[in-house]
Amino acid sequence: MKNTIDYFEHLEHNPRDPNPWHALFLDHSIPFDQEAKAAFLYDSQSKTRQYLLPFVRISSRIAIAILQVLKIFWPRWFNSSKLLHICLYYGMKYWVTPEANFLILRHFNLGSEVLRFIADNVEGVTIETTPLKPTRLHDVKDHLFLNHDLNLYNFVIRLNKELNTKKIRIKPVAAPDFSAISTDGFKFEKLRDGWTNFLDLSTAIELFTPIYQLFLTDKDFWRATNSLQLDETIGIYAATILNCPERLVALNNKHPMIPLPTLGAGFRLTLHGLSTEVLHALLVEKKLTEETSIQNIAMRPH
Repeated sequence: MKNTIDYFEHLEHNPRDPNPWHALFLDHSIPFDQEAKAAFLYDSQSKTRQYLLPFVRISSRIAIAILQVLKIFWPRWFNSSKLLHICLYYGMKYWVTPEANFLILRHFNLGSEVLRFIADNVEGVTIETTPLKPTRLHDVKDHLFLNHDLNLYNFVIRLNKELNTKKIRIKPVAAPDFSAISTDGFKFEKLRDGWTNFLDLSTAIELFTPIYQLFLTDKDFWRATNSLQLDETIGIYAATILNCPERLVALNNKHPMIPLPTLGAGFRLTLHGLSTEVLHALLVEKKLTEETSIQNIAMRPH
């Protein structure tokens, strides 16, 4: 994978023709890991996203609509999580850019850490989580995408069953436990960067969404697409613990109680990835600030 941070840091600024991605890279109004941000923006400026994505998005939505009708009559047609994840693995390995694959692998690690952070900081409950920490594309074959959706729903159900049974609520924590949050990034095996690896993240997601629908039951696909709207729910949990609800500005998959049509699932999945990056970056920011404060206190003369 290219050094995308170096690319943006050395990008020449032409005042008469400013690069929009350069502007977003330099802006720090929203918390975002620098390496992930550079990879996301570098991938976003690709030619496939500019020229291919509009046509792929239309074709994808037509395919989703057709499959939706077919699934009414044959709800378990082509139902195979194993085949689904084999297709996703080979598609990612040979057709998707290394920057996009880097962001996808990061996403599962980030999601696991965010859920663990919440579980660690709700007093009075004990929640077992099932962390997904892939380090290579081959890990996708182990039902990675489907397990990610199941983990999210199971976490919300288990957490709230305990809260309701014990009649307690999530509360602000003066000194949160940040032990689940990594601050030094994640290490992945070298990602393939061949001449066929040209699909950007957004285009790849749009292409893969009908495939996801094809190999899942209608019920599984609806559950998977509706899970994208839980970003707001998870964000509220974390923001309540940190006592900073104003930092939820970048969580965009809102209104979890109002299910949205599956046609826009590809775009909402991209938003889901962005929201997870922002929330995790906020936790990293808070952890580093707390560690700095502790170090400053320890260095004061007594």
